[in-house]
Amino acid sequence: MGRGRQKAKATKQARDMKYYSPSTDYSALERELSHAPSSASKRYSDDSGEPDYSEYEDKFGDDEADNRKIG
Repeated sequence: MGRGRQKAKATKQARDMKYYSPSTDYSALERELSHAPSSASKRYSDDSGEPDYSEYEDKFGDDEADNRKIG
């Protein structure tokens, strides 16, 4: 017997969530988007701290191609 009441409650909750639209503070959003980059974006810049191994890419890349031909 309890299943009907449980389903009705779940349906009501789902409907409430679907049609809930909180008021949006557009001025706060504009302030947030117009600020200069934060320290977090400076911290995660292109400098990853890893050495650049691109010069070795071609040097050792031929081994893989040779192994595929043999096998």
